[in-house]
Amino acid sequence: MSGGRTKTHNNDKYVRKWWEVENYKRWQPYANGGEFRKWYGNNFDVVDWSQEATELYASKGGLYNKKFVGKSGICWNLITSAKNGFRIKESEFHYSSGSPTIFSDQKSSDSMYLGFLNSIVSYYLLQVINPTINTTVNSVLCLPFDSGKYEYRISEIVNDCLDSSKIDWDSFEISWNFLENPLLANKHSNKLSECFKVWEKTTGDRFSLLKKLEEELNSIFIEIYDLQDELTPEVEDKDVTVRKADVERDVRSFLSYLVGVIFGRYRLDKPGLAFAGGEFNLDEFGSYKPDKDNIIPITAEHYFEDDIVSKITELVAIIYGNDTLNENLQFIATHLGMKDSETPEDTIRRYFMKDFYKDHLKTYQKRPIYWLYDSGKQDGFKALVYMHRYTADTTGIVRVDYLHKMQKIYTSEIDRMIDMAENSNNTREIAQAEKRKEKLVKQLKETKEYDEKIAHLAISRIAIDLDDGVKVNYEKVQTGQDGNKLSILAKI
Repeated sequence: MSGGRTKTHNNDKYVRKWWEVENYKRWQPYANGGEFRKWYGNNFDVVDWSQEATELYASKGGLYNKKFVGKSGICWNLITSAKNGFRIKESEFHYSSGSPTIFSDQKSSDSMYLGFLNSIVSYYLLQVINPTINTTVNSVLCLPFDSGKYEYRISEIVNDCLDSSKIDWDSFEISWNFLENPLLANKHSNKLSECFKVWEKTTGDRFSLLKKLEEELNSIFIEIYDLQDELTPEVEDKDVTVRKADVERDVRSFLSYLVGVIFGRYRLDKPGLAFAGGEFNLDEFGSYKPDKDNIIPITAEHYFEDDIVSKITELVAIIYGNDTLNENLQFIATHLGMKDSETPEDTIRRYFMKDFYKDHLKTYQKRPIYWLYDSGKQDGFKALVYMHRYTADTTGIVRVDYLHKMQKIYTSEIDRMIDMAENSNNTREIAQAEKRKEKLVKQLKETKEYDEKIAHLAISRIAIDLDDGVKVNYEKVQTGQDGNKLSILAKI
């Protein structure tokens, strides 16, 4: 059976990603579509469930039947260009038209139906009933269901599929239940390369198991529906929706996790989310203390003692030891695309200068939790802050303690390059000094222009409300009291 759906009529106002907000009484879990995924996952949206909001949904016919509140079910993506991925909708989740949901009379029946719906037989029948990209509730409810004599085995298989899919989903940062990065969770060695091998085997085994289980389900339902002449049980790798290890992706995810540790989102001595809003207290952290002022500069060279590369290096040494530090940095750099002319530090620094924020925006679906102060194309000034620790004084501290210091460094380095060019007899050395001076002059000019913008906003002392979400707050901190928008953060 089906119980309608929740339609907000204004998702920009009433829907957020869970990592954007802090009031989870008001903002509640919301099944709202997502990528092709079977069994479990796509759990990242929250919906405004305040009295004011729900009354508005109800007034426009957009509130689902109350008897289904707090009830688990089966959901899927309404629109798909390929196969449907049917998933468990957990009891605490509300649901939208983007994730149509059906309910059984008995919770024990969910696994039966879920197993059938994720089988090749279900796909075959749905293509006959409704060969469009929209898989409606009515189409799913029209499917003839029969578990034959295999009810117990189907239930066993589905439970194993759910377990594998949940473990996979929770291995990545965007999961509510994420505990720690897999390269730490699988820390059987002080060498990152060995930790990755363990993770690689773990994910490979999980993938193979899930594929085997899905093929067994297919065989069962093919037999029940007597479709041996029409269908085969094989499952293509692309249709198995748990992820195998990918060293480039996983190294970048590891660095993202370390950034979270640096800011206090996570902590080394206690898995799970450490701080995501409220009153921040450094004393609540153990042996590793997060960055005190919530500002981490990103520079093309080592200008600050507490820049991002120094912090990353420090953490890698703490986690895996000094004896393997160089080897571990080499491993990271290699899988970031290390160039022949680079040291591991150079590569990691280049990654944070050029690509980290792109990766962050992709992972967090353009709702970043780390914000990047960015002066422009010359890369004159960059600094990361953690949104959940942002205060009305953050922009002012960025300007006075970091931007102004960066300007002094550029001035000093320009003078040094001039002196080098004037006093050197080496043609190549002179040319290099002149080239670097030209770059530094451009960067200094950019930071001075940036200073004019950031000063205006620093004086305004702009506060944010996390429950307004990233988009609203991102605009707010870049809009002065006079209403003028001044771009001081990287585009999202």
